[in-house]
Amino acid sequence: MTRPALLATLALLCTIAVILSLLVGTAPLPPARLLAALTGANDPVARIILFELRLPRALLGLAVGAMLGAAGAALQGYLRNPLAEPSVLGASSAAALGAVIALYFGLATLHPVLLPATAIGATLIALAALFAFAGRSESPLTLILAGIAISTLAGAGISLALNLSPNPFAAMEITSWLLGSLEDRAFDHVRIALPCIGIGLALLLWNGRALDALTLGEDSARSLGVSLPRLRARLLLGVGIGVGGAVAVSGAIGFVGLIVPHLVRPLTDRSPGAILLPSALGGAALLMLADVAVRLIPASSELRLGVVTAFLGVPIFLVHLLRERRLW
Repeated sequence: MTRPALLATLALLCTIAVILSLLVGTAPLPPARLLAALTGANDPVARIILFELRLPRALLGLAVGAMLGAAGAALQGYLRNPLAEPSVLGASSAAALGAVIALYFGLATLHPVLLPATAIGATLIALAALFAFAGRSESPLTLILAGIAISTLAGAGISLALNLSPNPFAAMEITSWLLGSLEDRAFDHVRIALPCIGIGLALLLWNGRALDALTLGEDSARSLGVSLPRLRARLLLGVGIGVGGAVAVSGAIGFVGLIVPHLVRPLTDRSPGAILLPSALGGAALLMLADVAVRLIPASSELRLGVVTAFLGVPIFLVHLLRERRLW
């Protein structure tokens, strides 16, 4: 498939997912009523459902999915490791820990910016530690173990916050948030997340040619004019700012960055730069469709989005881990 055809197909899939997201919910909106609400018809109930509940949810689904997909593709290209992605390497867990700290100490109530700020700060610290390992070892196993260590440490911090939570309602809020969801999100959340995600995506997409050069080896990349410290800094900032901002509003949603690059890679020339933008569009479509699915699956309460993406991602993770068993 040619690149323009692939991008057009993924964009169409995103559009279909957005339309489904606007139509599907506890209170179904028929297409005619949805169109009337969009054009300003005097239907206050439909307008509230559309503009205060479903449209912010759809925008966040697109943005968060695009960020996670692009982050996974960028990390896989830089580390030359098919198992790399934000949640596997501890970035999402660190962002969740930063957000939990903001929730636990009430920082999020002081100013809305403090929630993504703490999530971004924790993510940058975690990725800096991970890339320190990357500079010393080419082994994918070392990087996976480092990511597991970071995730475990972040998980211990989250468990400590839950254990010391001053009241059960705060613990329930943190637990519910950690499962990942786009439910009950408003335009305030969109305003918080979009600047962070926009900056993160821009920094990652900027590195396409440098990641392609890196596939030839570090020495060859240097000879082609690629500054490895600058590349690493841009990736660190892009993943840290983007994933931190995304996790701050959606909670911990894992494995999107692992699934999507592997789905789009066979449709491209397989170079890291060629899959960055398709992975962003594919991540947006996948997360939107998963968010539609959680609303359609019969349950006493809406399933959490992070649970669904984990069930999708874990089998793919295990398949690729088994392919790398020769490195053990």
